[in-house]
Amino acid sequence: MRLRAVLAFTVAILTIAPILPAWAESSSAPGQPALDQAIEQYIRSHPEVIEQALQSLEVTRQEEERLRVVQAVATHQEELLRDPASPASGNLNGDVTVIEFFDYRCGYCKRVAGAVTQLQRDDPGVQVVYKDFPILGEASVFGARAALAAREQGKHQAFHEALLASDNELTKEEVFAIAQRVGLDVKKLDGDLQAPERQTAIDRNPALATLLGISGTPGFVVGGAVHPGALDPTRLKTLVAKARTKR
Repeated sequence: MRLRAVLAFTVAILTIAPILPAWAESSSAPGQPALDQAIEQYIRSHPEVIEQALQSLEVTRQEEERLRVVQAVATHQEELLRDPASPASGNLNGDVTVIEFFDYRCGYCKRVAGAVTQLQRDDPGVQVVYKDFPILGEASVFGARAALAAREQGKHQAFHEALLASDNELTKEEVFAIAQRVGLDVKKLDGDLQAPERQTAIDRNPALATLLGISGTPGFVVGGAVHPGALDPTRLKTLVAKARTKR
């Protein structure tokens, strides 16, 4: 009630503010200095209302952003679910899709990689779509291009998991060493990753991430909502179960 009172008081002040100078000159009523003093006195007497008002404003903004993101997810279903340039694994005809924005050099992406792999093993109805979002420099971009090129040899998933499992800096030499270990033809990979369509596929993802409010990695889209951060296995399974229930 107190918050409503101060808001009403503020609205009243803003409403009469334009006529205060004329009112002060034409009457003996207190002018702007007295009004300023009254406002200051009220705020000093009730400082908590400022915090309450700011908290209320923040809650409103968060809810508005959540609704905006939900709408963005609904609007961009084609780009999220059916972009042929985005690799996918698991059950490609599954009833629930988990979309991950990630960077091969991101420590949190490496931390969550096992959970994403385990989810697909435990739930035969899940599809995972991978959105390369290399935000940590040129080495990240090179790793993303190489991984996308591995699709030409049918080994994206094995290469993807091996890149995320590596604790070494992803130099060109390290990326090719990992490629060789998972059975890729490194010479062919080197040629394929230089094709312009690899970069074109990568370049689409930052704009999509921005629309969804994803500014870092990893970021997940499950069941029409965005979930930032390294989700643990239990959280991932819970989100999938919730999405399945909604269907």
